[in-house]
Amino acid sequence: MRLSWPFKSRNGKHGNGYHRNGHNDNGTDFHGATGNACPDFLCVGAQKAGTSWLYRQLEPHPDFWMPPVKELHYLDNLNRTKRHHPPRSNDERDACFVESIKNLSTRSHIDLDRYGRLFCHKGPLLSGDISPAYSTLTDEIIERVVNHFPNMKVVFLARDPVERAWSQLSMGVRLGMINKFDATNPEEVICNLLNPGVLVRSHPSKIVARWKRYVRPENFRIYFFDDLKENPAELRRSILCFLGGDPDKPSGRLKPHDNNDAGREKLRLTAKVRDRMAQFFEHELKACASELGSRAKSWPTRYGFSTLLFFWDLLDDSIDLLFWCDWIC
Repeated sequence: MRLSWPFKSRNGKHGNGYHRNGHNDNGTDFHGATGNACPDFLCVGAQKAGTSWLYRQLEPHPDFWMPPVKELHYLDNLNRTKRHHPPRSNDERDACFVESIKNLSTRSHIDLDRYGRLFCHKGPLLSGDISPAYSTLTDEIIERVVNHFPNMKVVFLARDPVERAWSQLSMGVRLGMINKFDATNPEEVICNLLNPGVLVRSHPSKIVARWKRYVRPENFRIYFFDDLKENPAELRRSILCFLGGDPDKPSGRLKPHDNNDAGREKLRLTAKVRDRMAQFFEHELKACASELGSRAKSWPTRYGFSTLLFFWDLLDDSIDLLFWCDWIC
């Protein structure tokens, strides 16, 4: 289920000229100047596909000023989502940001102008909102957001639907968001996959199609969790180049392969449950191979599915459509 919030947006003009140390070009303190107040990018998911890794890579990078909380959840839930970690509190800008978004969340509507001004603290640096729940936004909200920030870039981290869903179920049980269940019982697993909070995040082909309807092609990129596992340094470089950062600058002492989530406890996935989940996601696996391409092309074959029949069905549908159009003419 995707929620749709009322909108309130106004156009405004903003200045610039602030540095990472919180001073302007004249050396005076920051104290609430607006800067180029808008997000440079959104990362809209997927949940359990490397978004925390991305935030940790960008936060200490010298070309970025990231918000003191990873997931703002403003566009999907007006920042009213329960948080499991306290916000960063390094300086006055962090405190101002937290107070500003707290005040913004008291409103009953989405105010894109005030949302944009949250990012005034970045100065001339790059900044963005990494909220995987934005993968669940409706067409209406996506269109309004993209129209309001036409130059904003959008990143989507895609992951094999079977692996991603299992990781979400494991996290849900670990955090108490999902009741414990028999993880060796395929039907109990399927019942949990049908949970709206899981199901709506489990179809990357539909999520990507929704965002691509409104974001200009040059502003939209898909990256893959497969590359995070196999070549994180190259993935980091590719994302930084797209966002406008310098990939040769280090992210503090953090290395590209550092991923705190990799060691988190997960439910044991049996072969029987894996096969049943693969059957559940068969069509989506094939749709990803077709629509996302790249690393997603190998997803169906992991589970013994052939994409030839799927592509033939697509071709057959296209031929039928051509004959139908010709008949109408």
